[in-house]
Amino acid sequence: MPESEHMRLGPAGEAPLVTSCGRRISRVALDVGPVRSGEPGTWASLTMSEALDLARRLMAQVRVAETTGAAGVDAAASTPPGAPSA
Repeated sequence: MPESEHMRLGPAGEAPLVTSCGRRISRVALDVGPVRSGEPGTWASLTMSEALDLARRLMAQVRVAETTGAAGVDAAASTPPGAPSA
């Protein structure tokens, strides 16, 4: 197998996450908003606890999307659970 096709395993031994269009995910950037001084924030490095909290929140949104998608309603999936409504 050519090196370009070889899949390197992640730190926990998992296969890489590949999108439906074939791109391998190596980093996720978060729009974290401005820092306390008002300067724009562009990315965040998460602690293990913060990453787990983010994962829980993303899974909650997946459950909402699956539930509302099954009912034919997509609007609720765009608002995170517990977020204030517009």
